Formats: sequence, C-alpha cells, structure tokens
Amino acid sequence: MGIQRIESVIYSVDDLDTCVRFFTDLGLALAGKGEDHAVFETLIGQTLHLRTGAATEGLPPSVEPGNNTIREVVWGADTEQDVEAFVAALSKDREVTQDADGVFHTVDETGFGVGLTVAGMSRHENKAPRPANVSGSVNRLNQALSSVGDVKPLRMCHVALNIPKAGREEAVAFYVDRLGFIPTDVVKPMGVFMRVPGDADQHNFLLCHRPDRASVNHVSFEVPGFDDVIEGGNAMIEKGWQEARKLGRHTVGSNVFRFVHAPSGGRVELAADMDRVDDTYGPNVHETAPPHHIWTLRTSRDASEA
Repeated sequence: MGIQRIESVIYSVDDLDTCVRFFTDLGLALAGKGEDHAVFETLIGQTLHLRTGAATEGLPPSVEPGNNTIREVVWGADTEQDVEAFVAALSKDREVTQDADGVFHTVDETGFGVGLTVAGMSRHENKAPRPANVSGSVNRLNQALSSVGDVKPLRMCHVALNIPKAGREEAVAFYVDRLGFIPTDVVKPMGVFMRVPGDADQHNFLLCHRPDRASVNHVSFEVPGFDDVIEGGNAMIEKGWQEARKLGRHTVGSNVFRFVHAPSGGRVELAADMDRVDDTYGPNVHETAPPHHIWTLRTSRDASEA
C-alpha cells in the first residue's frame, strides 16, 4: 500500500539537444522527442521528461535561478484509493489539479512540484550482480569476465533535493504526514533520508538542508553492480561529461557511487548495492553528520604515466 516508487521526474532545460545527448549517453532509452520536449524511459518503465520553451507552461515555478532544474517529481501509488487519500490530505491547505492523463499536481513546502498517480507495472526481469570469487566461496568457475558493455540504468532509485534550513521540519513533515514517507536516517546537521512503503531501499528521497538553499541536488540511477558504476562513469567521461565526485561508497545507504554534472541541473548518480531495509529499521537519529563516504578512490599514480 502507499507510494511504491518514483514514477517520473520532470526537468525544465535551456538546451534540449544537449540534455537529450546527456541522458542518451547515460543509457536511458529515448521514448519520444519534439521541438520543445523529450521523454526517456528506465528499464522498469519510469519516465524522465525534459521540457523547454512553451512545454514548461503549467509547471510550478523554478525554485532556483535559471531554467535548468527539477520542476516536479511524480510519485506512483499502489492504488487509486491511495491516490484519492493523498489528494484529500493535500487539498486541505493547497491547490491540487488534475491533468488530462489523470495525474494530480501540487507543490511541496519548498515549491517543488509534486505529482501523484497510480504506479506503473515494472517491465524488466530482476538482474543479479555479476558472480564474484573469493577463497572459500567460488561463484564463477571457468568463466572469464569481460566489459559489461553499454550500461543501462535499471531505475531511478532516489531523488535528492536541497531545501532552506528555515522550515525544514515542515518540509519533511509534508512528505511524512501527508504522503506516508518513512524517515530512515535523520542527520540533524544535514537532512533527512526517507523511503516509500513500496520500496526497501534505505532511501528513495532526501531533503538536504545543509546548503541552506532550494535547488536540485541529484537523481540517482541504480545499475546492476560495481562494474557498471565504474564503466558507466568512465563512459560518461569519455563522452565529454564532467565527473562531479570521485568513485566511492557512501556511509548512509552504503551504495557504491559515481556522480556526473548534468546540464539539466544538479548531478546524476550511478549507484549500486544500496542497503535494503524493512519496517524495523530506524529512524536513526544522528546528532552529528556521519562521514559522507566509507571510502573514495585514491591514487598515487602520476598522471603523466602511460
């Protein structure tokens, strides 16, 4: 019951063609493109929308300067009854509209757009990580590994948004009290990690108040494994995109990560091996911020070496 997953993320952008190239290079499938909009799909059927010019009409105003930012996140609920209950809760103090496709739209406490619809059906088979070997546990015999090839993200697994410090409790309460999000790790100096009832990821959503401003932080895309994170990041660099953070493994959530700056605003993350949790987990309250990562890639190799 309740919200199951991220259904769609909608960006407004200045340069549609550059942004289309970026998400194509990231490995998303282009489902459609017009003069002022483009739509991509993940392997489980979520959609990522890029809009420019007239196609941005009707979207909530940008919460940060410029057009390159997330304007709305649409969440997929389990049933129509769930959607109706959420709409009733939201309508108590804000306008909620419904479009021709039946999706409901409003804004959160910061001004980011929030959409609600019934979750679509996942369209991919479960993909197991590549088998690994260690002494005493052989999972790959007489089988050499090769490149994973073109990396294709499985899904959008979480969205992170920056919010002002003032009103941060109300910003979190909007999602927890009205939409049923579940706090997992509350990092008092930084922000609140939350998951939705239909997903076991340690977080599907992060409201980060550390920068004390409203902006897009990142959208995270799950890939099958460690090699996909590395090769996918390498491929983006080879295609001319700028890495935003070195390869590493987060402390909160434990996932392996690589970040790349996105021309649509903020960054995107390639992620693998996120902690999975159940209803007995948390909320864990951290009075001080845990280290950002367990490790990041370090090297003493001279850049001039062949």
